[in-house]
Order: sequence, then C-alpha cells, then structure tokens
Amino acid sequence: MRKYFGTDGIRRIANTELSPNLVYRVAKAGAYVLAKHSENKTPTILIGRDTRISGTLIESAMTAGFLSYGANVKILGVMPTPGVAYLTKKLKADASVVISASHNTYEFNGVKYFSNKGMKIPDELEEEIEEVMDSGKLDELSAANEKIGVSEIRTDLLDEYVYFFRKNFEEDFEKINMPEDFVVAIDTANGATSVVAEKVFTALGIKHYILNNTPTGTNINDNCGSTHLDTLKKYVVENNCSLGIAYDGDGDRCLAVDEKGNEIDGDTLLAVISNYMKEKGTLKKDTLVATVMSNLGLKKYAEANNVHFEETKVGDRYVLEKMLKDGYNLGGEQSGHIIMLDYNPTGDGILTSLMFIKIILEKNVSVSKICDIIQIYPQVLINAKVASDKKQDYEQDAEIKQEIEKLEKEFSGNGRVLIRPSGTEPLVRVMIEGKDKEYIKTKAENLAKLIEKKLN
Repeated sequence: MRKYFGTDGIRRIANTELSPNLVYRVAKAGAYVLAKHSENKTPTILIGRDTRISGTLIESAMTAGFLSYGANVKILGVMPTPGVAYLTKKLKADASVVISASHNTYEFNGVKYFSNKGMKIPDELEEEIEEVMDSGKLDELSAANEKIGVSEIRTDLLDEYVYFFRKNFEEDFEKINMPEDFVVAIDTANGATSVVAEKVFTALGIKHYILNNTPTGTNINDNCGSTHLDTLKKYVVENNCSLGIAYDGDGDRCLAVDEKGNEIDGDTLLAVISNYMKEKGTLKKDTLVATVMSNLGLKKYAEANNVHFEETKVGDRYVLEKMLKDGYNLGGEQSGHIIMLDYNPTGDGILTSLMFIKIILEKNVSVSKICDIIQIYPQVLINAKVASDKKQDYEQDAEIKQEIEKLEKEFSGNGRVLIRPSGTEPLVRVMIEGKDKEYIKTKAENLAKLIEKKLN
C-alpha cells in the first residue's frame, strides 16, 4: 500500500498533514525521479495552483524542493489543472505540478504531478517517488554552486490558455447563429476557473452571468461549484437562463443544469458528446470509455446507439490509460471529469462546457431536449466509515460478502451494486442503482451499517 499518494495525487489537511517539510521532500524526490526518466538532467517544471489560502505556502515549499535538486521552475500562479497540463506540452516543460485538493473544502490541499506529455504520472512513478522520499538519501540529491535551480513568475501564461479555447472554438461560434436569448450562468466555485472562465466566454461572444467568482482563499467549493448545484439551479430558473455550468475547485470537472433547473451529470454529458462525435465521424472506433461508477443508463444509451462501451476502475488516470492503450479519444467520469484527447490529455471543465454549448447551438434545441438521449437510473451512494487499514477487509468477511451477493442477484438486469474503498479517505463506498430510489437507499444504508459494524 502506498504511503503518500492516493488515487489523485497527495491530498491532506494543509500545513499539518500536508506540511511544508513533506511537500519539500515530495518536490525534491519528484524532481530526481522525473529527471532520471528524462533525457534532460536539469528539468524545467511548471507549478500551478487553485485559490486556497494555503496555496502560496505549498507553492513555496514545492519551489524550494525543486530548486534544491537543481530543477528550474516557472510559477504560473492560479491556473486550472487542465491549463497547467496544456502549457506543460506547449512549452515542452519536463514536468508540472498542480497544487489543489480539487472539490474538497479549503482546509485541504494536495499535490498532483504531470509528465512532459501533460498527463498525470503513472502509479509506478508515484511509488518510485515515495521510495526516494523515505530512503534517507534526499540530502545527497542537493545541487551546489551554479547547479542550483532558479525560478521565475509566469502568470502571463494564462493568456496562452485563453488562446487555446479561441483557437479551437472561435471559428465554430462565429458560424453559429447564436439566439439573442441564449444565456449561460457560470459557477466557478471560487476556484481556479475564476481567473479565466469569464475571459473565455467573453472572447467567444457567449452571453453569460458569472457566479461565485470572488475567491477569498477560504470560500472555494463553499456551497458552490460542481459539488453544490442548488444555488446554480435556482439562479438558472429565476433568471431564465438557457443553461447553467458549474466547475470544481481546480477546473478539471464540469457539471451542468438545464433550463428547468435539472442536474446534468458527467454521464449525460458523455452521452450527448459521444453521440455528436459519432454523427460527425470523429468518435474513434465508435467507443466511449467510462468507469465502473458510471450510471447503468450510460451503458444502455451506448447499446441503443451502437456506441462501444469500455469500462475501467474509478479514476480519470485509468480512463486515460485505457484511451491511450487502445486508441480512443473520449472518456470520463460521472463526476464531470471528461477527457477529449483530441484537445487536451486531461479533464477540462471549460473545454467540456464549450463543446456542450456548441452541440446545443448547432442542433438548435433546448438543453433538456438534447439530454433526452439518456435515461439516468436512480443511484444512491452511502459511505461506510472504517479505519484506513481495514478498507479492503469487506472482501474477506463472509457475512458482508453474502449480503452483497444477495443484493447483486436482486438487482441484476435492472440495477447493480458496487462496493469500493475510497482512494483518499477512510471510507468504503456503497453504491446501488435501481428503479425505486427510496428502496435502494434503504438497502444501501443497511449494507453500509453492516460494513461499519463488522469492520470497526
């Protein structure tokens, strides 16, 4: 079991669990490992962050670790995760780091490494970084004299990320006869997209209202963004908006709200986008990649529309690995983390929203109408709290196994049961899908209680 890295980098309470000393070690070991696997022994590394109050603290410790090894650093400031990934490739940097805890509350922060291809580094490299961190040899990796690294502030590179969207969508939107009453409400979660979303939508001529766009360092994801849609739903209906868009704290996810205030999750977005791409002949191998957490409705949509469906374990990195391995170009998660490989090798909330808007305008139909292509099954997710070292033990407990098998048999064909340990928290997640939400909620709660009772 890995000691520091989870399913999405390192994520902990800032300045206590994620201490400056730990961050320094992660940076120094990371620079060494990444340089070892690169032709460039004096790597250039980009650092971007979201709007958390601890961001500059972690950024400073990260920078110190890189410079101590001898790596050079470009500090991007507040920048969405996909913006950092895009710039890593564009500038031919050797690696990059995003300092963010994504959708978590402000007291958390985290560290995510990206390779020179703008993709999250594989599990094997994270494991190698951990080995170096605990090897006791970090002091031997210190640069001296003229080999010490230097850093520079490059917040101006945000304009390159804005240009990325203009380059890919400006011509398309100029050709579309945009209705006068088409207005989008955008919730930036007081996060990383707060520095860029309004610039992009203004540049593309899309009428919009902007919400939760004044970060204070402590209000990121605070009753806003893709994890808290109620405010956006109300705003869309009360202001007669055509569409609502919500990003998460670091900007790699996007969820939406239709004109009636109904939630549009990542599975629905994947259905709409894959169907459009299949019509245009741009969906490679007519295949969509998603995870085991995706709604049963997405599978049934795929079957009904002759779209091949590939499934991976939970985590956008595993979706991407499958896409790269087998030559697919669209995949994602129910959470709204959608990867369109023809544009960017990571999930990009703004990119997803622009593609969705483009499809709506081209087809000239309401948002609710275009989402009719998929029927989402009610889904209930209940967390069972267990000790971190016991998250896998449910697989060995006879009573728990028997109850899971009983439920699987009951819901087979018209629902499903999925049990999985959290990659970042001391939880076992119990997910059940079926036609009756109250019934499946009761079943999920009972199973979660049994897991807590047996494993604590």
